[in-house]
Amino acid sequence: MLYLVGLGLGDAKDITVKGLEAVRRCRRVYLEAYTSVLTVGKEALEEFYGKELILADREMVEQEADSLLKEADVCDVAFLVVGDPFGATTHSDLVLRAVKLGIPYKVIHNASIMNAVGCCGLQLYSFGETVSIVFWTDTWKPESFFDKIEKNRQSGMHTLCLLDIKVKEQSVENLMKGRKIYEPPRYMTVNQAAEQLLAIIQNRRLQGEKTEITENTICVGLARVGALDEKIASGTLQQMSSVELGGPLHSLIVTGTMHPLELEMLKLFSIDSSTFRNNA
Repeated sequence: MLYLVGLGLGDAKDITVKGLEAVRRCRRVYLEAYTSVLTVGKEALEEFYGKELILADREMVEQEADSLLKEADVCDVAFLVVGDPFGATTHSDLVLRAVKLGIPYKVIHNASIMNAVGCCGLQLYSFGETVSIVFWTDTWKPESFFDKIEKNRQSGMHTLCLLDIKVKEQSVENLMKGRKIYEPPRYMTVNQAAEQLLAIIQNRRLQGEKTEITENTICVGLARVGALDEKIASGTLQQMSSVELGGPLHSLIVTGTMHPLELEMLKLFSIDSSTFRNNA
């Protein structure tokens, strides 16, 4: 049996009882280590689960999935995912490979940012399409995520923006030369995401466009959702570019039309209470 086990969002204890029981009876346990991170390291998980974990990076999961599934037809193998197992399409591919090989599988769900984001008080049914904001480079500055946020806002919907994670990435030079040298991990902050959105707004104004989103659009910054030191801040997009939320992982919400109850909840996390009076 292949078990896909969600670990939740906080620390080692966020795994479900059902998930922990599955992990403890598995011969091999893999920890997916590239789409998200917990607030604790691999060692803390091993101590709590009572199992040695094998780190599974993007290369292993996407290119060597058959080795990961090896023996899963004759013994139990677990694949651990931060949040919920289906937070990334890669994991659907793993299920399809298992089925093709005749390996039975079981999914044990857990909380993910997709539902835990309700902690800020915005109603989950009022969210539109989720977008990913990627790190810009000097030569690559895509804006497609902005168009999706604009479309959501035109429909009165909120947008959850998942912020880029760079783990075990290679520089272009090392990639071209085939050198297995990796860049230090990078995790996008709410500040960086806000700065990129502000830059797009400015660029489009220079082109004569009027955007749905402005510097004064109410946004919510979230950090380490589900952890003991979770942090939430609400304010304008401009304020998000300078708010201090600490370490990763960060998420950003661009609001749409808000119910009075949602507004009241966001005031609990306001950077500046006058923001909501001015934007009423």
